[in-house]
Amino acid sequence: MPTLHTINKSPFERSSFASALNHLLPGDALLMIEDGVVGARKSSAFAGRLEAAAKTCRVYVLGPDLAARGIAEKDVVAGATLVDYGGFVDLVTGHDRTQAWL
Repeated sequence: MPTLHTINKSPFERSSFASALNHLLPGDALLMIEDGVVGARKSSAFAGRLEAAAKTCRVYVLGPDLAARGIAEKDVVAGATLVDYGGFVDLVTGHDRTQAWL
């Protein structure tokens, strides 16, 4: 049963980002929202781990939250897909369960 993991806190603020990465299983999806999108930057300390996760899981970033924080799409790690609010809803309804990492 694939799980959608959502992260809404910056990896520099809380350990929930690292915890979520540690709990990903093949076939799961990871969606970064709100301040969680900061961890999706190519220059982030978590970039390598996200790129590795994208090989077995799907990695998504909420585009409007990137824009609200002044992060350009070109600055997002390889393997991540940008979604809009409709895409967010599709991800939630398309997975058996959602795990919010707070």
